[in-house]
Amino acid sequence: MADDHRRVTLERLETGVYRATNPAGAQLTFGSLDDTGFSPVELLLAAIGGCSAVDVDQVTGRRAEPERFEVVVEADKIRDEVGNILRDITMTYRVTFPEGEGGDKARDLLPRAARTSHERTCTVSRTVEAGTPITVHVDDDEPPAE
Repeated sequence: MADDHRRVTLERLETGVYRATNPAGAQLTFGSLDDTGFSPVELLLAAIGGCSAVDVDQVTGRRAEPERFEVVVEADKIRDEVGNILRDITMTYRVTFPEGEGGDKARDLLPRAARTSHERTCTVSRTVEAGTPITVHVDDDEPPAE
């Protein structure tokens, strides 16, 4: 089993708006009060779709370049006595390939590639479905009393 640690750091820019930075220095601004950007829930849906899209595109793209490649990820946000959660997450591929042998091979492979991504290779959707626990720590910036 390979140890491939991942990390993202969030910084508060203003109330409800944050900047995520990865180790490569890429940044993404988002938040619950960022009217022009993504909400955290939308980022989760994008991560689910993006992870699977990368898998599927790599496999089918070897056979033919898609003319259209779109993935729509939707969910219902539920608020109940237990708390907030997403239910009924669906991912729909809308992909077309050109006519010809390569396009035919890619079209035939698409359902299996999508299923394999969902069941085996997409870390994001597999983690969501597994219900992986999250451990929360709060670090105190104040130095210890002497």
